[in-house]
Amino acid sequence: MGTSEGRESARIGKSVIIKGELSGSEDLYVEGQVEGTIELAGSQVFIGPNGQVRASVHAKRVVVLGKLDGNIRASESVELQKSAIAVGDVVTRRISIEDGAFLKGKVEIERESEAGKAEKTPVMEAVKK
Repeated sequence: MGTSEGRESARIGKSVIIKGELSGSEDLYVEGQVEGTIELAGSQVFIGPNGQVRASVHAKRVVVLGKLDGNIRASESVELQKSAIAVGDVVTRRISIEDGAFLKGKVEIERESEAGKAEKTPVMEAVKK
């Protein structure tokens, strides 16, 4: 599954259907169906080849091999592999789209965090004075 640093992970099997909000601190592997929202800001979400997700996804890293209908917000990266079908907007720092993957939506690449920019501004103002 590719979890990092021996982290805990949860798996939603092919026959499982979930409607509602998923949240937590574990990595998630989806082979079944999910409708609603997935909030795993500090974790990774993998949508397997059989996975069908109709949800907005907020995670550290999102990897799609199956179908995703919803917006993605990933603090680190989004990876759409060749079998991926994604419909929705993507906001992330890095994105990888393999040949054959389908994406319909807008992509916004974030720069450094807003907090980092805010901290630099007063220093620059002080230098100018």
